Amino acid sequence: MNTIPLQQRLSWQELLSNTVSDAAELCRLLDLDLAALPAGHPLLAQFPVRVPLPFLGRMVKGDPFDPLLLQVFPAMAEASPAPGFETDPLGEAASNPAPGILHKYDGRALLLVTAACAIHCRYCFRRHFPYQDNLPGKQQWQDSLAYIGADTSITEVILSGGDPLTLSDSYLDWFYRQLADFEHVRRIRIHTRLPVMIPQRVTDNLCRILANPRFRTIVVIHSNHAQEIDAAVISACLALKSAGLTLLNQSVLLKQVNDSTDALAALSERLFEAGVLPYYLHLLDRVTGAAHFDVPEQQARELMAALRDRLPGYLVPKLVREQAGAGAKTPAA
Repeated sequence: MNTIPLQQRLSWQELLSNTVSDAAELCRLLDLDLAALPAGHPLLAQFPVRVPLPFLGRMVKGDPFDPLLLQVFPAMAEASPAPGFETDPLGEAASNPAPGILHKYDGRALLLVTAACAIHCRYCFRRHFPYQDNLPGKQQWQDSLAYIGADTSITEVILSGGDPLTLSDSYLDWFYRQLADFEHVRRIRIHTRLPVMIPQRVTDNLCRILANPRFRTIVVIHSNHAQEIDAAVISACLALKSAGLTLLNQSVLLKQVNDSTDALAALSERLFEAGVLPYYLHLLDRVTGAAHFDVPEQQARELMAALRDRLPGYLVPKLVREQAGAGAKTPAA
Protein backbone atom coordinates (compact mmCIF):
# COMPACT_ATOMS: atom_id res chain seq x y z
CA MET A 1 0.00 0.00 0.00
CA ASN A 2 1.56 3.29 -1.12
CA THR A 3 0.21 6.03 1.12
CA ILE A 4 1.65 8.99 -0.79
CA PRO A 5 -0.35 8.53 -4.02
CA LEU A 6 -3.51 7.87 -1.99
CA GLN A 7 -3.10 11.11 -0.06
CA GLN A 8 -2.74 13.01 -3.31
CA ARG A 9 -5.78 11.37 -4.89
CA LEU A 10 -8.33 11.20 -2.13
CA SER A 11 -10.68 13.88 -0.82
CA TRP A 12 -10.88 14.52 2.90
CA GLN A 13 -14.05 12.41 3.04
CA GLU A 14 -12.25 9.51 1.36
CA LEU A 15 -9.24 9.90 3.65
CA LEU A 16 -11.61 9.78 6.63
CA SER A 17 -13.15 6.56 5.31
CA ASN A 18 -9.85 4.93 4.32
CA THR A 19 -8.06 4.89 7.66
CA VAL A 20 -5.82 2.06 8.84
CA SER A 21 -7.99 0.01 11.19
CA ASP A 22 -5.87 -3.07 11.76
CA ALA A 23 -2.80 -3.31 13.99
CA ALA A 24 -1.16 -5.87 11.69
CA GLU A 25 -1.60 -3.57 8.70
CA LEU A 26 -0.20 -0.66 10.69
CA CYS A 27 2.89 -2.70 11.51
CA ARG A 28 3.31 -3.85 7.92
CA LEU A 29 3.16 -0.30 6.59
CA LEU A 30 5.77 0.82 9.13
CA ASP A 31 8.06 -2.21 8.78
CA LEU A 32 7.45 -3.28 12.39
CA ASP A 33 7.06 -6.65 14.11
CA LEU A 34 3.57 -7.32 15.48
CA ALA A 35 4.80 -9.98 17.93
CA ALA A 36 4.25 -7.69 20.91
CA LEU A 37 0.51 -7.57 20.23
CA PRO A 38 -1.25 -10.93 19.83
CA ALA A 39 -3.81 -10.83 17.06
CA GLY A 40 -7.41 -10.65 18.23
CA HIS A 41 -6.65 -9.25 21.68
CA PRO A 42 -9.92 -8.13 23.35
CA LEU A 43 -8.72 -4.52 23.73
CA LEU A 44 -8.85 -4.16 19.94
CA ALA A 45 -12.55 -5.01 19.92
CA GLN A 46 -13.23 -2.57 22.76
CA PHE A 47 -11.30 0.34 21.20
CA PRO A 48 -10.11 -0.49 17.67
CA VAL A 49 -7.12 0.96 15.87
CA ARG A 50 -7.87 3.97 13.65
CA VAL A 51 -5.10 5.94 11.95
CA PRO A 52 -5.55 8.31 8.97
CA LEU A 53 -3.05 8.09 6.12
CA PRO A 54 -1.70 11.66 6.35
CA PHE A 55 -0.80 11.11 10.02
CA LEU A 56 0.69 7.69 9.24
CA GLY A 57 2.87 9.30 6.59
CA ARG A 58 4.63 11.39 9.27
CA MET A 59 5.72 8.33 11.27
CA VAL A 60 9.27 6.99 10.96
CA LYS A 61 9.32 3.50 9.49
CA GLY A 62 11.02 0.85 11.56
CA ASP A 63 10.89 2.87 14.79
CA PRO A 64 8.67 1.21 17.43
CA PHE A 65 9.18 4.28 19.67
CA ASP A 66 8.07 6.86 17.13
CA PRO A 67 6.14 9.49 19.18
CA LEU A 68 3.23 9.50 16.73
CA LEU A 69 3.00 5.72 16.64
CA LEU A 70 2.97 5.45 20.44
CA GLN A 71 -0.20 7.56 20.56
CA VAL A 72 -2.17 5.12 18.39
CA PHE A 73 -0.62 1.67 18.81
CA PRO A 74 -2.56 -0.59 21.20
CA ALA A 75 0.05 -1.60 23.77
CA MET A 76 -0.48 -4.66 25.96
CA ALA A 77 -0.22 -2.34 28.98
CA GLU A 78 -3.76 -1.15 28.22
CA ALA A 79 -5.09 -4.46 29.51
CA SER A 80 -3.37 -4.12 32.90
CA PRO A 81 -5.58 -2.76 35.72
CA ALA A 82 -4.26 0.39 37.42
CA PRO A 83 -5.50 1.84 40.73
CA GLY A 84 -7.17 5.23 40.32
CA PHE A 85 -7.92 4.80 36.62
CA GLU A 86 -11.60 4.52 35.68
CA THR A 87 -13.96 4.57 32.72
CA ASP A 88 -15.40 8.05 33.45
CA PRO A 89 -12.46 9.94 34.97
CA LEU A 90 -14.05 13.39 34.48
CA GLY A 91 -17.46 12.48 35.86
CA GLU A 92 -19.18 13.42 32.63
CA ALA A 93 -22.18 11.21 33.32
CA ALA A 94 -23.17 13.60 36.11
CA SER A 95 -23.05 16.60 33.74
CA ASN A 96 -25.21 15.15 30.96
CA PRO A 97 -28.62 16.87 31.38
CA ALA A 98 -29.93 15.87 27.94
CA PRO A 99 -28.72 13.55 25.17
CA GLY A 100 -25.79 15.10 23.34
CA ILE A 101 -25.02 17.88 25.82
CA LEU A 102 -22.54 18.30 28.68
CA HIS A 103 -22.85 21.27 31.03
CA LYS A 104 -19.97 21.27 33.50
CA TYR A 105 -18.80 24.88 33.62
CA ASP A 106 -20.65 28.18 34.11
CA GLY A 107 -21.23 30.07 30.90
CA ARG A 108 -20.28 27.18 28.61
CA ALA A 109 -22.10 24.16 27.27
CA LEU A 110 -20.64 21.35 25.20
CA LEU A 111 -22.47 19.61 22.37
CA LEU A 112 -21.38 16.08 21.49
CA VAL A 113 -22.18 16.39 17.81
CA THR A 114 -20.66 13.08 16.66
CA ALA A 115 -18.96 9.92 17.92
CA ALA A 116 -16.65 9.79 14.89
CA CYS A 117 -12.97 10.65 15.02
CA ALA A 118 -10.28 10.56 12.36
CA ILE A 119 -7.99 8.82 14.84
CA HIS A 120 -8.27 6.70 17.97
CA CYS A 121 -5.82 8.08 20.53
CA ARG A 122 -5.04 5.35 23.04
CA TYR A 123 -5.16 7.84 25.95
CA CYS A 124 -8.61 9.22 24.98
CA PHE A 125 -10.62 10.12 28.08
CA ARG A 126 -13.85 9.31 26.20
CA ARG A 127 -12.81 5.87 24.99
CA HIS A 128 -15.52 4.37 27.24
CA PHE A 129 -18.13 7.12 26.77
CA PRO A 130 -21.72 5.91 26.02
CA TYR A 131 -22.02 7.61 22.64
CA GLN A 132 -24.94 5.38 21.75
CA ASP A 133 -27.02 7.32 24.29
CA ASN A 134 -25.78 10.76 23.25
CA LEU A 135 -26.15 11.07 19.49
CA PRO A 136 -29.61 12.40 18.71
CA GLY A 137 -30.61 13.24 15.15
CA LYS A 138 -31.65 16.70 13.98
CA GLN A 139 -35.16 16.28 15.33
CA GLN A 140 -33.96 15.16 18.76
CA TRP A 141 -31.29 17.86 18.83
CA GLN A 142 -34.08 20.35 19.44
CA ASP A 143 -34.17 19.31 23.12
CA SER A 144 -30.46 20.04 23.56
CA LEU A 145 -30.72 23.28 21.64
CA ALA A 146 -33.77 24.26 23.68
CA TYR A 147 -31.70 23.68 26.84
CA ILE A 148 -29.10 26.16 25.56
CA GLY A 149 -31.78 28.62 24.48
CA ALA A 150 -33.41 28.54 27.91
CA ASP A 151 -30.19 29.19 29.85
CA THR A 152 -29.16 32.75 29.05
CA SER A 153 -25.98 32.37 31.15
CA ILE A 154 -24.51 30.23 28.34
CA THR A 155 -22.40 32.57 26.21
CA GLU A 156 -20.16 29.96 24.61
CA VAL A 157 -21.07 26.67 22.95
CA ILE A 158 -18.38 24.05 22.42
CA LEU A 159 -18.73 21.61 19.53
CA SER A 160 -17.02 18.36 20.46
CA GLY A 161 -17.45 14.63 20.09
CA GLY A 162 -15.81 12.63 18.64
CA ASP A 163 -14.49 15.27 16.29
CA PRO A 164 -16.97 17.86 15.02
CA LEU A 165 -15.04 18.42 11.77
CA THR A 166 -15.82 14.86 10.71
CA LEU A 167 -19.32 16.22 10.06
CA SER A 168 -20.27 17.48 6.61
CA ASP A 169 -20.19 21.19 5.87
CA SER A 170 -23.98 21.22 5.63
CA TYR A 171 -24.39 19.71 9.11
CA LEU A 172 -21.91 22.19 10.63
CA ASP A 173 -23.71 25.04 8.92
CA TRP A 174 -26.99 23.73 10.39
CA PHE A 175 -25.56 23.90 13.93
CA TYR A 176 -24.36 27.46 13.35
CA ARG A 177 -27.77 28.52 12.03
CA GLN A 178 -29.60 26.92 15.00
CA LEU A 179 -27.31 28.58 17.55
CA ALA A 180 -27.64 31.95 15.81
CA ASP A 181 -31.20 32.14 17.17
CA PHE A 182 -29.89 32.54 20.73
CA GLU A 183 -28.72 36.12 21.30
CA HIS A 184 -26.86 35.19 24.48
CA VAL A 185 -24.53 32.79 22.62
CA ARG A 186 -21.59 34.90 21.46
CA ARG A 187 -18.84 32.36 20.86
CA ILE A 188 -18.51 28.92 19.31
CA ARG A 189 -15.51 26.81 20.19
CA ILE A 190 -14.55 23.78 18.13
CA HIS A 191 -12.28 21.07 19.53
CA THR A 192 -10.77 19.11 16.67
CA ARG A 193 -7.80 17.04 15.51
CA LEU A 194 -8.80 17.12 11.84
CA PRO A 195 -6.51 19.99 10.77
CA VAL A 196 -3.61 17.88 12.09
CA MET A 197 -4.84 14.40 11.17
CA ILE A 198 -6.33 15.21 7.75
CA PRO A 199 -5.40 18.79 6.81
CA GLN A 200 -7.32 18.37 3.55
CA ARG A 201 -10.45 18.89 5.67
CA VAL A 202 -9.75 22.63 5.78
CA THR A 203 -11.45 23.84 2.61
CA ASP A 204 -12.57 27.28 1.49
CA ASN A 205 -16.17 26.34 2.23
CA LEU A 206 -15.35 25.15 5.74
CA CYS A 207 -13.53 28.42 6.44
CA ARG A 208 -16.57 30.34 5.18
CA ILE A 209 -18.92 28.47 7.54
CA LEU A 210 -16.69 28.83 10.60
CA ALA A 211 -16.10 32.53 9.89
CA ASN A 212 -19.82 33.25 10.37
CA PRO A 213 -19.83 36.92 11.51
CA ARG A 214 -22.59 36.24 14.04
CA PHE A 215 -20.04 34.52 16.33
CA ARG A 216 -16.43 34.65 17.36
CA THR A 217 -15.17 31.14 16.57
CA ILE A 218 -12.24 29.59 18.38
CA VAL A 219 -10.66 26.45 16.92
CA VAL A 220 -8.74 24.38 19.47
CA ILE A 221 -6.59 21.85 17.67
CA HIS A 222 -4.90 18.98 19.46
CA SER A 223 -1.25 18.33 18.71
CA ASN A 224 1.17 16.60 21.05
CA HIS A 225 4.44 16.59 19.11
CA ALA A 226 6.20 18.82 16.58
CA GLN A 227 6.55 15.88 14.19
CA GLU A 228 2.77 15.98 13.70
CA ILE A 229 2.92 19.43 12.10
CA ASP A 230 4.12 19.25 8.49
CA ALA A 231 3.73 21.79 5.67
CA ALA A 232 0.17 20.66 4.91
CA VAL A 233 -0.89 21.13 8.54
CA ILE A 234 0.71 24.58 8.64
CA SER A 235 -1.12 25.54 5.45
CA ALA A 236 -4.45 24.33 6.88
CA CYS A 237 -4.01 26.22 10.13
CA LEU A 238 -2.96 29.42 8.37
CA ALA A 239 -6.08 29.17 6.19
CA LEU A 240 -8.25 29.03 9.31
CA LYS A 241 -6.36 31.95 10.81
CA SER A 242 -6.72 33.97 7.59
CA ALA A 243 -10.49 33.45 7.84
CA GLY A 244 -10.42 35.39 11.12
CA LEU A 245 -10.59 32.46 13.53
CA THR A 246 -8.68 32.24 16.81
CA LEU A 247 -6.43 29.16 16.88
CA LEU A 248 -5.29 27.53 20.12
CA ASN A 249 -3.65 24.19 20.86
CA GLN A 250 -4.12 21.76 23.68
CA SER A 251 -1.77 18.87 24.31
CA VAL A 252 -1.65 15.95 26.70
CA LEU A 253 1.59 15.24 28.53
CA LEU A 254 2.42 11.66 27.55
CA LYS A 255 5.21 9.41 28.75
CA GLN A 256 7.74 8.64 25.97
CA VAL A 257 5.88 10.95 23.57
CA ASN A 258 6.49 14.53 24.72
CA ASP A 259 7.77 14.29 28.31
CA SER A 260 10.94 16.32 27.70
CA THR A 261 11.73 20.02 27.55
CA ASP A 262 13.09 19.64 24.01
CA ALA A 263 9.89 17.99 22.75
CA LEU A 264 7.58 20.55 24.37
CA ALA A 265 9.67 23.52 23.23
CA ALA A 266 9.81 22.21 19.66
CA LEU A 267 6.05 21.75 19.67
CA SER A 268 5.41 25.32 20.83
CA GLU A 269 7.76 26.72 18.18
CA ARG A 270 6.17 24.65 15.43
CA LEU A 271 2.66 25.63 16.51
CA PHE A 272 3.59 29.29 16.32
CA GLU A 273 4.83 28.78 12.74
CA ALA A 274 1.31 27.52 11.98
CA GLY A 275 -0.37 30.54 13.58
CA VAL A 276 -1.49 28.57 16.64
CA LEU A 277 -0.89 29.61 20.26
CA PRO A 278 -0.12 26.92 22.87
CA TYR A 279 -3.03 26.98 25.33
CA TYR A 280 -3.22 23.96 27.64
CA LEU A 281 -0.87 21.13 28.48
CA HIS A 282 -3.08 18.58 30.20
CA LEU A 283 -1.93 16.12 32.79
CA LEU A 284 -3.27 12.75 31.72
CA ASP A 285 -6.95 12.12 32.38
CA ARG A 286 -6.90 8.91 34.41
CA VAL A 287 -8.98 6.76 32.10
CA THR A 288 -8.90 2.97 32.19
CA GLY A 289 -6.33 1.66 29.71
CA ALA A 290 -4.06 4.72 29.66
CA ALA A 291 -1.96 4.38 32.82
CA HIS A 292 1.22 3.63 30.86
CA PHE A 293 1.12 7.22 29.49
CA ASP A 294 1.05 8.85 32.91
CA VAL A 295 3.75 11.39 33.82
CA PRO A 296 4.13 12.20 37.55
CA GLU A 297 2.92 15.68 38.46
CA GLN A 298 6.26 16.69 40.01
CA GLN A 299 8.07 15.81 36.78
CA ALA A 300 5.49 17.85 34.86
CA ARG A 301 6.15 20.87 37.07
CA GLU A 302 9.88 20.56 36.49
CA LEU A 303 9.31 20.41 32.74
CA MET A 304 7.21 23.56 32.90
CA ALA A 305 9.88 25.41 34.86
CA ALA A 306 12.46 24.49 32.23
CA LEU A 307 10.06 25.49 29.46
CA ARG A 308 9.51 28.92 31.02
CA ASP A 309 13.27 29.44 31.10
CA ARG A 310 13.58 28.57 27.40
CA LEU A 311 10.56 30.16 25.72
CA PRO A 312 8.79 33.53 25.71
CA GLY A 313 5.69 33.49 27.88
CA TYR A 314 3.23 33.43 24.97
CA LEU A 315 4.67 30.08 23.85
CA VAL A 316 4.32 28.41 27.26
CA PRO A 317 1.04 26.50 27.69
CA LYS A 318 -0.76 26.33 31.03
CA LEU A 319 -0.24 23.04 32.83
CA VAL A 320 -3.66 21.89 34.03
CA ARG A 321 -5.57 18.91 35.30
CA GLU A 322 -9.28 18.38 34.75
CA GLN A 323 -11.01 17.05 37.84
CA ALA A 324 -14.52 15.66 38.14
CA GLY A 325 -16.84 18.17 39.78
CA ALA A 326 -14.43 21.12 39.60
CA GLY A 327 -15.75 24.44 38.29
CA ALA A 328 -12.85 24.89 35.85
CA LYS A 329 -9.55 23.37 34.82
CA THR A 330 -7.22 23.12 37.84
CA PRO A 331 -3.77 24.75 37.41
CA ALA A 332 -0.97 22.29 38.20
CA ALA A 333 2.00 24.67 38.00
